[in-house]
Amino acid sequence: MADDALPFLRATLAAAEGGDASAEARAVLDSPAFQRAAAALEADHDNFVAQLISLTQIPSPPFGEAVRAAAFAEMLRAQGLQEVETDAEGNVTAYRPGTDSEAGVIVLCSHLDTVFPAGTDVTVRREGTILRAPGVGDDTRGLALLLALARALDAAEIRTRAGLLFLGSVGEEGAGDLRGVKAFFEKSRWRGRVAGFVALDGLETARMVHAAVGSKRYRATFRGPGGHSYGAFGLVNPAFALARAMDDLGRIRVPARPKTTFSIGRVGGGSSINAIPEEMWMEVDLRSESPEVLAALEARFLAVLPQAAADENAARDTREGEIRVEVKKIGDRPAGSTPVEARITRLAGAVITAQGYALRLAASSTDSNIPMSLGIPAVTVGTGGSGDRAHSLEEWIDVEPVASVKGMATALGVALALSGISSN
Repeated sequence: MADDALPFLRATLAAAEGGDASAEARAVLDSPAFQRAAAALEADHDNFVAQLISLTQIPSPPFGEAVRAAAFAEMLRAQGLQEVETDAEGNVTAYRPGTDSEAGVIVLCSHLDTVFPAGTDVTVRREGTILRAPGVGDDTRGLALLLALARALDAAEIRTRAGLLFLGSVGEEGAGDLRGVKAFFEKSRWRGRVAGFVALDGLETARMVHAAVGSKRYRATFRGPGGHSYGAFGLVNPAFALARAMDDLGRIRVPARPKTTFSIGRVGGGSSINAIPEEMWMEVDLRSESPEVLAALEARFLAVLPQAAADENAARDTREGEIRVEVKKIGDRPAGSTPVEARITRLAGAVITAQGYALRLAASSTDSNIPMSLGIPAVTVGTGGSGDRAHSLEEWIDVEPVASVKGMATALGVALALSGISSN
């Protein structure tokens, strides 16, 4: 690929003007190639469900995705995809070549990890078309969809102009902090060829994420000399300093638009009810759709902490030592967005609309955060079907074929609209 080709292609997908997205989407969906592929998805649906169940029943806890990753990689190889690799972070990639070496690759990404710790029972219970198991929808359905899309493209003998890179990422959930996609865009040999990025995550086909909710997560620990609650009464107390910081954070006013939030999720410390604690800590989550607003909130929060320590040192006795505060960043998901008027957003949205869904634009925290923050055109689209109770032990999805296949075909249409159906 020429050095100037990729920036041009990215600019094309990011462009605010050029082409009738609705007409282009309709042309893709009406094409004989798409119709063949959609029919292949329908014929293959039982196989899709079988692979979905198989993958769901392989535990994939936070930082423990290796066994599922190995199984997923083997499934990709069995389908004849090229250059199937597992990188140092644990991501699995597989390549389906395009016909135009100058067109780069469109990444189709679903995450391998679930939120559930090791030891969770992930046995799938089937009740008709309902599948019940932790992680069955988020995002194991996405992994099975990647496999189904590859089979459908082969069955329909479709070649795409841009190559398709199938990515099973690690660390999308919770403390994983998007580590898989971060590593992909920092180190992968593919990173310089990415023209566009589509995360397949969440069930709702009508919902398309085009804005990345950024988050900054901190653990703030206040330390002091400690002592007997009665005998050392009057010494500085880390609990009071922590309480001041918590109260000051709670008084910060944030805008409703762009939506900006903060939360104290965990608090701990101390050794006994009759002892002044030597340390007290809290874990804090700060979020916003705007990088600038998030940075301002982060700065205000970080200023609260030393002030709380200083206030406690001024209020009580420091003869045995002062209150100190230690701050550790434990999560950093960058904010960003793909503009509504960008070509990738308009084209993907037009496919969703043309399939009969009432398009709903949304902001969320997904693997797309990373490419969005880097200025790479990216969206997150649903994997189809319906369900509920994600991130709970009662998670379930419905794989009723008509609705399930329609959602899968919509994701296929998005992939084809962005990568281009080749006539070669």
